[in-house]
Amino acid sequence: MKTMADQLYLSLWFPDFRMQALPEKLVSVLHQFARVSGNRRVSAANAYPISWNEVPSYQRIYVVDSRSEAGEESFAENAVAEATEQLFDDTAYEFEVRWPLWTPEGGEGLDVVWKEQPSIVRVIGYGPAFDDAAFESNGHIRVDFGLDSPFLLEQVELDSTDAQREQQKRLQQNIEKLVAFTLSVEKHCGISSRLLWTESGESIAQKLIDRLQRVN
Repeated sequence: MKTMADQLYLSLWFPDFRMQALPEKLVSVLHQFARVSGNRRVSAANAYPISWNEVPSYQRIYVVDSRSEAGEESFAENAVAEATEQLFDDTAYEFEVRWPLWTPEGGEGLDVVWKEQPSIVRVIGYGPAFDDAAFESNGHIRVDFGLDSPFLLEQVELDSTDAQREQQKRLQQNIEKLVAFTLSVEKHCGISSRLLWTESGESIAQKLIDRLQRVN
């Protein structure tokens, strides 16, 4: 049975957190993303004052194609330093990065073609006074993976054994990236707790287990 696509998040809390440490923690999380994705560059950065309803007080979009290979402005440590040069308690700092996830293209069954497509991930650092202390439920840093669809791959019907094996392989590779990033953050970022969760409140762990059982 297919499930509805759901927003997927990873919330991170740090012990004895101080606002002055937010840039360092953001860089650390972004470095773990680079370790798993192979992408060191930030594609966009925003700073939102007070709440998400406000116009960004800072915004920059980076060119991350071959034209920018010689530049270092979009490297995580440099992008974070620029965006957080003015650090405010009532501001959320958002950094957009991308990683390749397997996505089906084409028709159904043997007509499906699997391609690695760049998928947007947003890493957000919360000031303690932003949006009525939203960090309490969202984490000092929240990672927004977008929809959980790439980690369930339920959008195509496969009618051959070979196609199903290919789907199983691609599904497992996507999930491995998610797990590798989560474990790398836990090991290297000095967090006190973490929570991988969905907007609907459904257990993502159970959804992943159920999905893997159906393709095995």
